[in-house]
Amino acid sequence: MKIFRGFKHPGLAPHCAVTIGNFDGVHRGHQAMLALLSAEASQRHIPTCVLTFEPHPRDYFAEKFKKPELAPARVGTLRDKLSQLKLCGVDQVIVLPFNEKLASQSPDTFIQEVLLDGLGAQYVLVGDDFKFGAQRAGDYAMLDAAGQAQGFDVARMNSYEVHGERVSSTTVRAALARGDMALAAQMLGHPYTISGHVVHGRKLGRQLAESTPGAQDGFRTLNLRFNHWKPAASGIFAVLVHGLGAQPLRGVANLGVRPSLDPNDVNGGRVLLETHCLDWPLPLGGEGAYGKIIRVELLHKLHDELKYDSLAALTAGIAKDCDDARAFFASYTETRRQTTRDRI
Repeated sequence: MKIFRGFKHPGLAPHCAVTIGNFDGVHRGHQAMLALLSAEASQRHIPTCVLTFEPHPRDYFAEKFKKPELAPARVGTLRDKLSQLKLCGVDQVIVLPFNEKLASQSPDTFIQEVLLDGLGAQYVLVGDDFKFGAQRAGDYAMLDAAGQAQGFDVARMNSYEVHGERVSSTTVRAALARGDMALAAQMLGHPYTISGHVVHGRKLGRQLAESTPGAQDGFRTLNLRFNHWKPAASGIFAVLVHGLGAQPLRGVANLGVRPSLDPNDVNGGRVLLETHCLDWPLPLGGEGAYGKIIRVELLHKLHDELKYDSLAALTAGIAKDCDDARAFFASYTETRRQTTRDRI
């Protein structure tokens, strides 16, 4: 999959079948749309293209008008979005900076300059609630009329539902906010996942007293930055970590701003996903995980973030979280075994 910032690049395909959207989470509705896009592109012998925006348009307007409440909680990072689009078989992705120029662009100008001149669109697929252009003045009817006049095909896909509920980034965000990881996984088509490079933290976990079996150096953590100030999920989770060995590692993770720590730590108060592996892989040694790309599946929420008033209280809290995570995994493993037996 080729990735481009903007559309003025010689490597872009001269023509494509394109769909447009933020694709936050790349949920099952997005996946169904991308499957349809792929089928239509195949018939026309042209590549598929996703046109997406960074920052999210609502992030842009939240900053512009100094109203942070306008910004949506973010399901996934740009890295995770691109990874999921690749898994869906997309040929090329255009990450278009959402700025004042784009925000003020008329629908007609967007069609001509972006879709036709920029991307060479021959087929455009949009959702049933698609709006575009300044003041969201453009809609499907306008796009379809332009297609008929200028020679490109336009199609619209209806809502995708799971168990009678419309799947959208909004409903995924709501499930994550409630800590309903099972429902979120149903809507996403896989467990909720965050990936990235392991970065250095304060190494406070090494200073905590060893309180659980296998907790070498106290509570060593794998730290990933969540590059948005408002994640859709937050709290303490039982997780599986992929990328540090042949088998996933069980762990407990904190996603948030770490209220018990100094906000002036080395990560500058950023949102972090801090994961403690219940059984640290000894071949990695003390420093072997830094810089590696890992993928963390958040399977079950244990509780919201808590503020502890001392390192001793924090140590006891983490130890209890580890015990609760082990109890979850005992049940989780047995459920998977039972499911496998039922299938056989």
